Amino acid sequence: LGCGDASFTAQALANTTIASYKGIDLSEPALEIARDNMNSIPCEQTLIHGDFFEVVSELGQKQQDSFDGILSSFAFHHLSFEQKDGIMAQLSHLLKADGVFILIDIVSTDGETRDAYLRRYLEGVYQDWAQLTPAEVSMVEGHVLSSDFPETQTTLQSLAHKHDFNRVECLYRDPLNTSQVLCFYKSSAKSPLQLGAV
Repeated sequence: LGCGDASFTAQALANTTIASYKGIDLSEPALEIARDNMNSIPCEQTLIHGDFFEVVSELGQKQQDSFDGILSSFAFHHLSFEQKDGIMAQLSHLLKADGVFILIDIVSTDGETRDAYLRRYLEGVYQDWAQLTPAEVSMVEGHVLSSDFPETQTTLQSLAHKHDFNRVECLYRDPLNTSQVLCFYKSSAKSPLQLGAV
């Protein structure tokens, strides 16, 4: 979801037995690069130009697709809470039994307001993104302030429970505690939501 140029995905899928891959992105130029990057992966491939929120809703309505794994990397936070709620419901239905939704994204801390989180995030940008020009930093700042809507891990876990994910695991948290890698697992065996963390 928001596959971009699929450069990291192609590296991750190298030497695997993946049978099919479907990528969705708003950027046609990024999808063109993704086609090149995925050339070395011998599997059925579909790249869709569109808004992933709308495309996922369409896939859910058609009920023709199911997936072992779904990945979203730094795209989910652009959605409103209501959209996140809706798409988690769709993803739960689109995943096969024992499938996993992998979310790599910004995550705020419990009790932290959006404004407080964005200030903290941008402090890291000002301090550590030394390769950017002042104009590029300004562009990042504008994008973050207008388009980033992080949720807490607790909120994401609540959505997982609501939409029948059985386990949530945090595989990674960055040193500034601004971003996480979260796995939301579906299980064929019904069980209470289990939480894991690093």
